[in-house]
Amino acid sequence: MATLGFVEYENASAEVRAIYDDIIATRKTDWINNFWKALAHDPPTLRRTWLSVKEVMAPGALDTLTKEMMYLAISATNQCNYCIASHGAAARKAGMNDAMFAELMAVVGMANETNRLASGYQVEIDERFKTAG
Repeated sequence: MATLGFVEYENASAEVRAIYDDIIATRKTDWINNFWKALAHDPPTLRRTWLSVKEVMAPGALDTLTKEMMYLAISATNQCNYCIASHGAAARKAGMNDAMFAELMAVVGMANETNRLASGYQVEIDERFKTAG
């Protein structure tokens, strides 16, 4: 259970309902997921987070599938079960299949292992890897 519970649409303030309506319209869905309903206890946080997610996850130089798979990978690394489920479903909707998921998790595991090894050994960055400016 969420710490403060959920703010359902019918119990939401006009400000929260407006954000919920934007989520529904933007995502072309007919429901509000639990993440947003939990954040709705603090409308400024709900608004700020929704606007940021909406902007970052909008189509751009990276396609939707790539963005969702990146979000899924980072969520797995951060051990956020909610985001793993949410963005895993979104990635599958955008075209991720089982083989892609398995390969993604292999990359996540390998990156976490080598990141920790490089950090533990305090490996200096090669000059060739450094970017100018």
